[in-house]
Amino acid sequence: MLKRKKIFFISIFISSLLFSNEVTKLEEIIVNANKMEEDIQDVPQSISIITREDIEQKGIKNIKDIIKEIPNMEINNLNQASFRGLNPSVFTDNNPIVIYVDGIPYYSSRDFNPSLANVEQVEVLRGPQGTIYGKDAIGGVINIITKEPENEWTGSVGAEYGNDNYIQTRVNTSGALIDNKLYAGINGSFQADDGWIINHNPNAKKDANNEKDRKTSGFLLWKPTHNLSAKLTVSDNYNKSYSDSILVDGSKNINDLKRKDIKNIDYDLDSLRKVEEQAQALNISYDWEKVKFESITTHKKSDADDLSDLDPLVHDNSNLFSHAKMKTFTQEFKLSSKNQDIKWVTGLFFDKEEKDVNMGMGMPLATYNLSIPSFSDSETYAIFGQTMIPLGNSFELTLGGRYQKIKKEIDLKADAYMSGMQIMNHTYKDEKTWNSFLPKVALTYKINDNLSTYASFSKGYLPGGFNINSMAGGTYENKFNPQKSTNYEIGAKYIGDSFALNAAIFRMNIEDTHILIKPNPVSALTGNAKKSHSKGIELDGIYFISDNLTISGSIGMIQAEYDDYNKGTDGNFNGKRIENTPKYTANLGISYLSYKGVYGRIDFNAKGKTNYMDSANKKLVESDGTIITNLKVGYKVGSFDIYAFATNITNENHVERLLSTTTTHYYADLNDPRRYGLGMIYKF
Repeated sequence: MLKRKKIFFISIFISSLLFSNEVTKLEEIIVNANKMEEDIQDVPQSISIITREDIEQKGIKNIKDIIKEIPNMEINNLNQASFRGLNPSVFTDNNPIVIYVDGIPYYSSRDFNPSLANVEQVEVLRGPQGTIYGKDAIGGVINIITKEPENEWTGSVGAEYGNDNYIQTRVNTSGALIDNKLYAGINGSFQADDGWIINHNPNAKKDANNEKDRKTSGFLLWKPTHNLSAKLTVSDNYNKSYSDSILVDGSKNINDLKRKDIKNIDYDLDSLRKVEEQAQALNISYDWEKVKFESITTHKKSDADDLSDLDPLVHDNSNLFSHAKMKTFTQEFKLSSKNQDIKWVTGLFFDKEEKDVNMGMGMPLATYNLSIPSFSDSETYAIFGQTMIPLGNSFELTLGGRYQKIKKEIDLKADAYMSGMQIMNHTYKDEKTWNSFLPKVALTYKINDNLSTYASFSKGYLPGGFNINSMAGGTYENKFNPQKSTNYEIGAKYIGDSFALNAAIFRMNIEDTHILIKPNPVSALTGNAKKSHSKGIELDGIYFISDNLTISGSIGMIQAEYDDYNKGTDGNFNGKRIENTPKYTANLGISYLSYKGVYGRIDFNAKGKTNYMDSANKKLVESDGTIITNLKVGYKVGSFDIYAFATNITNENHVERLLSTTTTHYYADLNDPRRYGLGMIYKF
């Protein structure tokens, strides 16, 4: 049945792009992908564009909603992103995708969800981006550009309410304190819901997977002259979420899991994650006639507390805990060309990160306690640059490179006590420096004003690191190497009068893929799969059927496999599909837009079968694919937008994350259930 749905979905998408009528003239699409404004057709890589109008019409509220729009990109409920067979690196706390908000990087899963309250445009760049962005990204970049303030104060206020006591409120406003000189803005959002899992244990919270999320941010923008500007941004974010993970019988097929079967639980401890984060950023830029200088300084501090039930089947208050404090400082200096035939960008980047983590477990009835405090320090120094050289009227050559030095240190001590007697005392100190050079070469051929093609070669890099919960061994057991990728891509972009299409074919060879295996609730084995690869096709496009009716969509099909990953007695995964990578992802949206009166849209999001690691049983297990349907209908009158929405209308079930800890049970996270409600936006 799913196969027939998939074929039907693809046929609709392709036919909508091939059989177009010239109704609406598409304007030139300008992006900042290469750190300078240019036509999207001149950029030699795959780029997906999401506008402010798209965000409003589709009801996009967070990064997870954006990622659903991108072919071959996936994210779970812990904000761990995967792309083209590249997975997050747990012990380096790096996602293969880096988010930039006005040049400020977000890469940790703990803060991988910045506010979208004041977004003008989102550009998703696929492939390694180390030659133009300060913070290296092995998989790609989500570049978020916020709206520039004007002299007149403008803004919006919105609210939504739905089932499971879901509520979201948001406010955004900006304007001039001194016309043409000093601007200010503030935005914030609050979201909460009770969740769908009920805990019947009297010692635990009834709403077992409820969530509260608050984001606040403000800025001051000073423009003393036409050339000089300085922007100070501060933010304060808070998230408290109770786990969606449910302990499931290991003999049960994960595709048979239904919410109705696991909605009611009896766990004696709440499983939660609480994250508090404060950040400050200063962006200073100066424009000359031919050159632009930019300095971006950021400082972040976050506190994260995790607590989970060690064994939900036994009511003994046994728990797993983690307390993590992290401080990050980054500095980027960048020069880029303006009004020049040869375009270029170059820069310096420095990153310092300090982590103070204490993780362990407690078993009160067994009088057992394990604590693993560790302090780790990381420093990155990088110089990067890229140039785009015209070769006649039709060709453009792109050359880029990045040289970086990464130094890491760890100081760890693990202690275990039984009945007050120490039964384990393990220390681990280590340091390592990695140097790397990452080249990029691309050639663009502009066939005509509507169609351009490109071919590119680039290398990507994800830093190595150390096991931060080591309980035995030394460097050999606890250090893992950097993950490296070699990327080849061929693509084409067409922008016509009424439709646009972006197509790409890629191949990626991966060395030392970061792997995490958890044979039990406490231990974690980290290492490298020697060789892997991924290859696939990506298509995305939009077609204006009429001035009001639009159809858009994307599809990504991928084959991602381990080539050399043999762990001996822990499992042989050679030739197996890389975990967390669906065989395909796709979306289709049909919208009727109107500046006033009735409007509506329906969206379909699909993904194919996906592998997850069952570490305890030393195998990969496969979840079925699914198609999620979302609907939004509204009415615009004056400055008001009133609408009704429904997500996952058919209440589809599928596994989004799986973690095995014993041979008899595993933890599984299901996707969000059906949600419906009403919303309103007022713009002023």
